[in-house]
Amino acid sequence: MTTIQKTALMLFVFALLLFVLNDEHNTTTKEPQVYRNIVAFGDSLTFGFGASASQSYPAYLSQLLGVEVVNAGINGELSGEGLERLPSLLEQYRPDLLIICHGGNDILQKRSLKQLQHNLEQMVMLAQDASSEVLLVAVPNLSLFGLDALALYEQVAIRHALAFEGEILMQVLRDEHLKSDYVHPNAQGYAAIARALYVTLKKAALED
Repeated sequence: MTTIQKTALMLFVFALLLFVLNDEHNTTTKEPQVYRNIVAFGDSLTFGFGASASQSYPAYLSQLLGVEVVNAGINGELSGEGLERLPSLLEQYRPDLLIICHGGNDILQKRSLKQLQHNLEQMVMLAQDASSEVLLVAVPNLSLFGLDALALYEQVAIRHALAFEGEILMQVLRDEHLKSDYVHPNAQGYAAIARALYVTLKKAALED
């Protein structure tokens, strides 16, 4: 092999190494997709009951993402009421990401879980028809016996190929240090929720 050939080979290997290292760097540091309009939709868990407005999970998530996250949570709202409210919100904000965390009041009031699932399905389809991506957050079954995961949330997420967070609310509500009362987080709990949703969005971005 001539000197020129050896030099060319060394340059090729060096360029290939740089390409591989750069590709690995881009993969490992990729941030969540930058959304321009994000709406967090739900009941008191979204509103931030038990903490100040600046300590709700949408407020914390806004800080993590560096974009505004509209807090569209209403204390005490049932999923059927939320379903009626959603179309006007989608029209007003036209979000490219809708975070749905709804159903807690249906569960506490022992409303039909079949109806709750139907309402969630309808919310998702409304959002998708409006060209919004959806992140679904599971609400655990709150009872005298503790917290149980409700499979219906994961079923909805799988059926509609949604980004999904199924554990964080159970983790927070099982920890007395993260709660303001029996069913609501405190500021530290809402911050934990925001961090979990940020990680979920980052993971979804890496899978795209």
